[in-house]
Amino acid sequence: MVGAGRIVVAMLVAVLGAGVGQGTATADAPAAEPFGTWTGTWEAAPSGTAPARPGASLRNVVHLSVGGSATRVRLTNRLGTAPLRLDAVTVALREDGPDAVPGSMRVVTFAGARTVTIPAGQDLVSDPVPLAVPDSADLLVTVHTPDDSGPATYHRAAGQTNYLAPSGDRAADIDGSAYRTTTTSWYYVTGVDVLDAPAAGSVVTLGDSLTDGNGSTRDANHRWPDRLAERLAALPAYRRLGVLNAGISGNRLLRENVGPSGLARLDADALSRSGVRVLIVLEGINDINGTPNATDPAAFEDAYRTLVTRAHAHGIRVIGATLTPYGGAGNFTAAREAVRQKVNVFIRGGGPFDGVVDLDAAVRDPAQPQWIMPGYDSGDHLHFSDAGMRALADAVDLTALTSGTRWIR
Repeated sequence: MVGAGRIVVAMLVAVLGAGVGQGTATADAPAAEPFGTWTGTWEAAPSGTAPARPGASLRNVVHLSVGGSATRVRLTNRLGTAPLRLDAVTVALREDGPDAVPGSMRVVTFAGARTVTIPAGQDLVSDPVPLAVPDSADLLVTVHTPDDSGPATYHRAAGQTNYLAPSGDRAADIDGSAYRTTTTSWYYVTGVDVLDAPAAGSVVTLGDSLTDGNGSTRDANHRWPDRLAERLAALPAYRRLGVLNAGISGNRLLRENVGPSGLARLDADALSRSGVRVLIVLEGINDINGTPNATDPAAFEDAYRTLVTRAHAHGIRVIGATLTPYGGAGNFTAAREAVRQKVNVFIRGGGPFDGVVDLDAAVRDPAQPQWIMPGYDSGDHLHFSDAGMRALADAVDLTALTSGTRWIR
């Protein structure tokens, strides 16, 4: 929430700060659950690792979709190789840049303790944090890592300026002046949930760089899932959904590339998230366009069927999205285009999906359908401009997305 008025924040932040625990939690310690329902409001899927920054404080800026009466954060050491020790984690509403709104800073605890060690290969959900947040707020999630815990799990292409204080525990700083270094990646944080959101659950958008937001304006929250969240915000609470962006730039559906494959990460990045009711799948173009490339449309059909079967086992509906054009992009060939067209025929036919959104039809150039419409093209003939991102989101039929929406949770 950039430049938020302090009077509004004072009304939203109506509870005292979290108490400070005296011990150290471990990742298998259970968190206390208050009465109420948790909904996923923001996500960043782990895409790889970067060198650790021992002694640094990392301040992540995350843009929420729906608000709630309390928050909790999801932290990750999923791709790390050694136990990750965090000796301070905080959340606060953002005023501007790395500055927090006065009065909104909260200590995050884990089984009542302010320090925690997350084993390699694991994720962790915090205790509930008594911080009310509004819809579309910017939240600061800050972690301090005292030691070199090996490779840091991160989301590389955040499309968001984040901040680093190179030394010392500055996690509780309201004034962000110590955060003199910037990064465009999110470190260690993989999700935010809110309590008793004015929503019926959440929708996960599983995909690659097209969903991750490549080509859209940095720091503007113009990815197509952000625009989808704006559209959903106009719906009544019983039909509204929080939006979780599980896009990873360079990701593939069928095999590991950047991050685990879409199939391999489905549980961690989609099915296990809080309050998920619907999954939108836009993934496969990197399998067709990459090296080595997938040439058998049947492999995609099998993968989509597997994905839908697994989602249905969790009571989650799946919307299939057609693969968008990329004529003129670096690896484009007629043979690869033929594979894309066959995959899209399968998706348009419904296959195993509960619904279909024809993103290809929404953004292709009528004069040359293998290409993106010029006004939607970011310039590389693969990714989308802000206008193109809006067109993708606007193609989603909200009635179909939220059909059967009076869910019992």
